[in-house]
Amino acid sequence: MQEQTPYWQKHAAAPELDLLTEEDLELINALQIAPRVTWQDAGAILGVRPATLAARWERIEADGLAWITAYGVGDSTEMTLAFVDVDCTPGEVMAVADALNGIPEVQTVELPASHHDAMLTVFTRSLYDYANVVAPRILAIPGVERIHTALGGRLHQAGHSWRIPALDARKSAAFAGLAVHPRHPGALTPACRDLMPLLAQDGRATAAQMAKDLRRHPSTVQRQLARLLGSGLIAFRCDVAQLAVGFPVICTWYAKVPSGQHAAAAAGIRSLRSVRLAASITGRANFIVTMWLRSVADVVSAELAMAEKVPGIEFMESIIVLRVTKRMGVLIGPDGRAQGRVALPREAMPAGLD
Repeated sequence: MQEQTPYWQKHAAAPELDLLTEEDLELINALQIAPRVTWQDAGAILGVRPATLAARWERIEADGLAWITAYGVGDSTEMTLAFVDVDCTPGEVMAVADALNGIPEVQTVELPASHHDAMLTVFTRSLYDYANVVAPRILAIPGVERIHTALGGRLHQAGHSWRIPALDARKSAAFAGLAVHPRHPGALTPACRDLMPLLAQDGRATAAQMAKDLRRHPSTVQRQLARLLGSGLIAFRCDVAQLAVGFPVICTWYAKVPSGQHAAAAAGIRSLRSVRLAASITGRANFIVTMWLRSVADVVSAELAMAEKVPGIEFMESIIVLRVTKRMGVLIGPDGRAQGRVALPREAMPAGLD
């Protein structure tokens, strides 16, 4: 009998690491720091014509190599973050992944080299919503046999703060200064919140573009946008296709950290540049870490680095991700490029995680 091609290899494109120039990487790094910076301000810092930067970003985004989305920032005590392992019927993994991609609360879908078939990052407004709405919906997908849930107790590091080190310190500081919005305290009106799903689809959407979608006057939307940006209830992230920036390997560790040492452990792990996610969780393991790495060989080096930063840490499992089909609401192709975005209901805007 002919051996069947593994699901993660079907239609997979070969990695291309020369898709982005040094100038492209500088622009992406700048937008990671200040996602909504104007092309005029960015051009002044980078020494490039604004029109050139706009065209460059249009090409990068159209090619699916980088993208900007918005996410809600709420009270962590009122949110539920769940890391969910899914076991599937043999041969049904990709069908299950496609169905999971369509659930808004399932923000990230990864297919690992593990005894589980899929790993999910799930965001809900409450534990009740997870237990009574989202978890049953996952279990109802044909091909899902069982799920295993670890709940996030405290998020220490998330993917929105991960950076490509392409800019020098002076330029990084200049962009950081432009990322601060004037504060507008107070509750947001429903009209302001109407902008959030549009920004989740395009984090650089202008007031004029959103006014057209919402059938409002541009000056009205400009005021609403300023209030939303200054509320502290929304933030932005510029994400990248990992193969294009030379980090083809995703590794997640489930670990144990000594009781009372989580804050110190988080501080030590955050100092490692490769870290995308660090969180305290419930269950047999009490800590989860995700890194983007250059090679599988770097897994051992990463463990040694974490052991030096966190005395007493115990690694219970290391998991290599073979394929990502969705990352923070964005559908991802086999080559890591963005292929589209899943629309989010206004009340389900997630926190920026992995």
